[in-house]
Amino acid sequence: MRSKLSKNWQLIENSGITGDDGGKNLRNETKLFLKDGEEALNLLGLEDVHLRFLEERLGCQIIVRGGEMTVTGEECQVKLAQAVMEQLLALIRKGNNLTLADVSYVVSKIEEGSGQDMAQSLTKVIATTHRGKPIKAKTIGQAKYVKSIEKESLIFGIGPAGTGKTYLAVVMAVKALRAKEVNRIVLTRPAVEAGEKLGFLPGDLQEKVNPYLRPLYDALFDLLGPDTTGRYLEKGTIEIAPLAYMRGRTLDESFIILDEAQNTSPEQMKMFLTRLGFGSKAVVTGDITQVDLPRGHYSGLIEVQRILEGIQGISFHYFTVDDIVRNPLVQSIIHAYEQKGDNPSKNAD
Repeated sequence: MRSKLSKNWQLIENSGITGDDGGKNLRNETKLFLKDGEEALNLLGLEDVHLRFLEERLGCQIIVRGGEMTVTGEECQVKLAQAVMEQLLALIRKGNNLTLADVSYVVSKIEEGSGQDMAQSLTKVIATTHRGKPIKAKTIGQAKYVKSIEKESLIFGIGPAGTGKTYLAVVMAVKALRAKEVNRIVLTRPAVEAGEKLGFLPGDLQEKVNPYLRPLYDALFDLLGPDTTGRYLEKGTIEIAPLAYMRGRTLDESFIILDEAQNTSPEQMKMFLTRLGFGSKAVVTGDITQVDLPRGHYSGLIEVQRILEGIQGISFHYFTVDDIVRNPLVQSIIHAYEQKGDNPSKNAD
């Protein structure tokens, strides 16, 4: 099925361009008509950063004059560029402000043949920040993760750093609290760097664990603002604590998030999962390639996949490097490590 945007394209069939070898190198040229300057700026990027990326990645020439974009290249290159531009414009026309990471992601999905109708998944507003900025899934993987959180009671989000697994879990927790679906939010993570033995550190409990829980605070501040977050913490509506302090509790009507779960032992993982009470939802996030446990200790997040696989009400969602929403260079770095088969965390004591 052709996109509705296809009518904006005008294909000029095989205009003959003579190659350096004197032969006839048949190339295709297609034109796209943009609505206005604002749409063109969003598509091309500030100082044409998106345009330069697209030309290099797609291997074609892209020229924009006024509201007319001309794409020239081999037939397969032009067709790929057309498919990419249609998806990017669909995102723009549904209110998305494109970043270079967005453009890179769309190209990757189109190249692998799974990028059709991305706009439907990536334009839905999940929630808003305390400043009113809409929060949307940046990748198809993120959209599926959010859907799993909405549907299931226990969700595991497993994948590399930068995929938004922790941030989106906090987004969904705040959304549930705002909708009065739960009475409180409980955020926890194992303080492996402090050996889970915090007594030797100065200050009260909050001061001891704050450095290890900073990413969770950052997400809360973005969603609720520092003042509201502070009030909720004082009232106990939001609780942030190291995993060791979860023992012996039953958490009813709560949205519970266990972050950095790759650093739990199998015993800690079982302890955490059995805290789940009536009317509660739990999201467990982690990266099984970044285990910081002492050498010889087994990760509870790795083991739990085998134990809980196939149980109704439990969902495992796996992120890939394509879901990384940081600088596109991060994807290349992770790919390089994967190809070398090198995991720095396994070599560090």
